[in-house]
Amino acid sequence: MKILHTSDWHLGRSLYGRKRFEEFERFLDWLIDCIEAEGIEALLIAGDVFDNGTPGNRALELYYRFLCRCAGAGCRHVVVTAGNHDSPSLLNAPREVLRHLNAHVIGCMAEEAEEELVVLKDAEGKPELIVCAVPYLRDRDIRRAEAGETFEDKGRKLVEGIRDHYREVGDAAVAMCADLGGDIPIVAMGHLFTSGGQTLEGDGVRELYVGTLGQVRADIFPDFFDYLALGHLHVAQRVSGSDFHRYSGSPLPMSFGEARQRKIVIAVDVAVTGVTVREIVVPCFQPLATVRGDWNHIMGRLAELKKEGASVWLEIVYEGDEIIGDLQERLRELVEGTSLEILRAKNMRLVEQTLGRMATEETLDDLSIDDVFVRCLAAHEVPPEQQGELMTLFQETVAALHEDFSQGES
Repeated sequence: MKILHTSDWHLGRSLYGRKRFEEFERFLDWLIDCIEAEGIEALLIAGDVFDNGTPGNRALELYYRFLCRCAGAGCRHVVVTAGNHDSPSLLNAPREVLRHLNAHVIGCMAEEAEEELVVLKDAEGKPELIVCAVPYLRDRDIRRAEAGETFEDKGRKLVEGIRDHYREVGDAAVAMCADLGGDIPIVAMGHLFTSGGQTLEGDGVRELYVGTLGQVRADIFPDFFDYLALGHLHVAQRVSGSDFHRYSGSPLPMSFGEARQRKIVIAVDVAVTGVTVREIVVPCFQPLATVRGDWNHIMGRLAELKKEGASVWLEIVYEGDEIIGDLQERLRELVEGTSLEILRAKNMRLVEQTLGRMATEETLDDLSIDDVFVRCLAAHEVPPEQQGELMTLFQETVAALHEDFSQGES
């Protein structure tokens, strides 16, 4: 069976206030063309379909319209699992209707392991592939909190819970394979952070983790999975160097830090005789660029971009020695009447001159939540020996809040 692995669409996400629906729409149009051209029979979407638990109407319209178009492109099956940004109840709500489109949705951890198994059939109705459709596993679903447990205890139990769940679902898949006559390939899905995985500044992933809490080693996955389709990390990558354990990464750059990343979807041909994997490059639908340096360098680079006539969204980072108090106004004059659009401007020199206080041109978009907390500790003159423990507790709390918020109304 020819399958296509993708994840982390984050439909509805904006970039420094700039809506991106045209980009998302062009990507989904391209994906339909890709499915048709490649003869894809099953599409696996490994979490973070939406950017938050309460997506707007336009994001929902893009999602449902895409699912309707898949069958017309020759794709017989779509399997969707929830990520940490998705609302499990929102994804699950229409799943009985979506089954009529052969779209199988698993929004949350099931009570029985068998409920996370999806059997995909060929054109004659013969079982051809078993998918272990494991969604994002939330702490409260797989770990029982106990009084007095340490931070290390929490991390160990979380990883053990994830490992045990994959083992249970995998064992159920092996039993189902035997019941169906054997020799049916097994593919697993997941939305998690494997140890050593690559992240990027601004991708919104690494802020969810404190040290190694919630990160799992590659050896937690049963070795009988023919392919492991993962989501969560936005950089496309192999897990421990394996061609068959993969993150597809996000198909669009979700931050300026991802702007130069090669974005892909992964075509996988799964057969009893073996598995072949091929990367398909996703076109760039909206160029992003960071211009960093002193004022002369910034002017020169913007002049080059204007000559090229490209429609580029820009991040400007001024790092010159001269103090420029009217950076925003100067930049607006430089790009006025062009196809260039500056979404973010950061005046590093002015920030330094204010000795860590928020400058007039610095906004909360320029600071991470950790930066804000560090400034609060300094403002309240918290002793340095207490700051480390407080920062750890703060990061734990933020991670828990992210998880609660992502569930929406569930």
